[in-house]
Amino acid sequence: MRWTSQQLNQPLFAQQPAPDTPAVPLLPLAGLVKSVQTPEFAGITFHEVLAKSALNKVPPSSTMPFEWTVNPYRGCSHACVYCFARKSHTYLDFDSGVDFDSQVVVKVNVAQVLRKELLKPSWQRHHVALGTNTDPYQRAEGRYRLMPGIIAALADSGTPFSILTKGTLLARDIGLLRTAGESVSVGMGISLALVDEGLAQAIEPGTPSPKARLALISKLREANLPCGVMAMPILPWLTDSEEALDALFGALAHAGATGVSAGALYLRPGTREWFMQWLAREHPSLVGRYQRLYGPGAYASKEYRQWLSVRVNEAKSRHGFTSEGFIHDARREEAQYPAGSMPTTVTPGTGSTTGTGIRRIPLHGGSLRKKAGTPVGTPASSSLAPTLF
Repeated sequence: MRWTSQQLNQPLFAQQPAPDTPAVPLLPLAGLVKSVQTPEFAGITFHEVLAKSALNKVPPSSTMPFEWTVNPYRGCSHACVYCFARKSHTYLDFDSGVDFDSQVVVKVNVAQVLRKELLKPSWQRHHVALGTNTDPYQRAEGRYRLMPGIIAALADSGTPFSILTKGTLLARDIGLLRTAGESVSVGMGISLALVDEGLAQAIEPGTPSPKARLALISKLREANLPCGVMAMPILPWLTDSEEALDALFGALAHAGATGVSAGALYLRPGTREWFMQWLAREHPSLVGRYQRLYGPGAYASKEYRQWLSVRVNEAKSRHGFTSEGFIHDARREEAQYPAGSMPTTVTPGTGSTTGTGIRRIPLHGGSLRKKAGTPVGTPASSSLAPTLF
């Protein structure tokens, strides 16, 4: 079915206009071109907009290890009940629950606008991060194909960049990423915090399965690309057992992840309400425990985080990962990104690295170099290559 034939001709919110009332925009979104629905994405509305800018400046107060981001989408069909970005949807007059999952804003011209911004004489070729708010490889990317143009624009301008995603659509662009790696440093990160397929389907229903993401990690490593893993969030009483963590880090090591950072569930406003509703439906016996553990705040108690840090580091050590990278407080430790997930900058003439302190992995030819954070004795395996979707 033709995508362009799916334009909505009625307001999204049922209203009965008075006779002879002039037509009004579907939503007060800046640059709105049209809103579309299609049976392929049942229950989701895409709002196609023309963006005036693509680069977003990170506030100076942030501890993020980058200064600029690009977000081709707002809202996310992954529908992760714990997603920290839910609150940002309210800035568009959507709610942080159902709307975040089903009302997706698409910046259809983002690659063209980005290219113009990167060509400005004032651009200093700072690291640009993708996937910091909503996922650039969510399912709609298969239709809109915004990322190839973004990758090309960044590489052509000499701008180092990183991508963090749960989307196996990334596999489509591995060739482009290898080519980009010839001229700029590229960081790759996969978000994966559990390997229980049933729980994953319940808590992040729109994402590729853990098995598919593990296969993607192997595929990236086979392509000689780095791949760090953000094992967040670890869920109290659901994914924090010794058995669950051992299974997770064992699978990540076998897949060839270059490093792992982990942290407990973070329940900021907007996320907290949605997650607790889910918990009450699916695990009502845990509601009281979570209320006591988190109190009125966004963080689990300090005692719990210290306990979890020890358990995580023990599991990581058993599987060849360094014990660094547990995030106790996202407000102060956001810079603890895993090895391979951030681009590296080599100081000309010195061979030393800056930024992440991780040596760049060769992208073409040669063997994979052993480096800090690389699992011991766990090269990417060609046997771990089921079909990606």
